[in-house]
Amino acid sequence: MTAALERVARETHGIGILVNNVWGGYERMVEDGAFTWATPFWEQPLWRWDAMFSAGVRAHYHASQLAARTMVASRRGLIVNISTWTAQEHIANVAYGVSKAATDKMTADMAIELRPYGVTAVWLYPGLVRTEKVMEAAAWLDLTNSESPEFIGRAVAALAGDPHVMRHTGTVLVAASLAVEYGFTDIDGKAPRPLTLADV
Repeated sequence: MTAALERVARETHGIGILVNNVWGGYERMVEDGAFTWATPFWEQPLWRWDAMFSAGVRAHYHASQLAARTMVASRRGLIVNISTWTAQEHIANVAYGVSKAATDKMTADMAIELRPYGVTAVWLYPGLVRTEKVMEAAAWLDLTNSESPEFIGRAVAALAGDPHVMRHTGTVLVAASLAVEYGFTDIDGKAPRPLTLADV
């Protein structure tokens, strides 16, 4: 990761936008024909916790460290950490919730330290995103208000194009709410309903 980000910074004269969305622990949501993602914590494999924090929280922290160095130097930039309402409400399983809560706290603290340098840090909550792994478990999920991966990209693009994006720093942003604010839709032309904590 270090070499890749350093190369990008060198070849593009800095990093202006970083979106942290890598995550582990989604592997084998269905095992032996059973949907194990939502089993209680004492039945969860320990590797899921480790993957959530290593390939998730730690990776976000490390990438943000590297990108922030060039952003602080240029006194501009946007860091978006993808998170979810799971950080605030029990959804699915304990490891998922705790790792997302850690991501939210990390983003809030980053925003405080980056603000004096004109760098924005936010966490973005998508709805249910139709990733390949989610679609593998589609039989157990309600996809009626789901979002394409591209929809999240449109939300990030809208933020990146906002000259006043700093007003959002340190706040939770919901992708579908940003669609209303910035006037974009999903790739199928639909406008997913923005979810609140009360909906989850």
